Amino acid sequence: MSEDNQILIPESFMALFIQPGRYKPSASHAEVSARYELCEDMANMLTETAQNMQFTLGITEQDVLMQCLRGLQVEGSVVNLPESDWVVHRLAELLNWPFPETDPAQGACL
Repeated sequence: MSEDNQILIPESFMALFIQPGRYKPSASHAEVSARYELCEDMANMLTETAQNMQFTLGITEQDVLMQCLRGLQVEGSVVNLPESDWVVHRLAELLNWPFPETDPAQGACL
């Protein structure tokens, strides 16, 4: 079994690659796996930064998450908009913080 087949990609991430009304992802397993690894690494790398932001700036967990989201959504970011939302939700999960509020109309963080 190859190393790629050993990576368990969460449904929440796989959903980023499945168009409404479809069942198959719009990208290859290798591409989805590579994007997942990048986003998972990004969320893990941001944990210490987020904790430091909250401590040094004295802001709420939600404010930290929103600042991280804005940083991930700047032009030239290595992640796209749906991936940036996923990274911030994963960051909240890793820190045991409440998930950021979402805009149901856009399916994105507020």
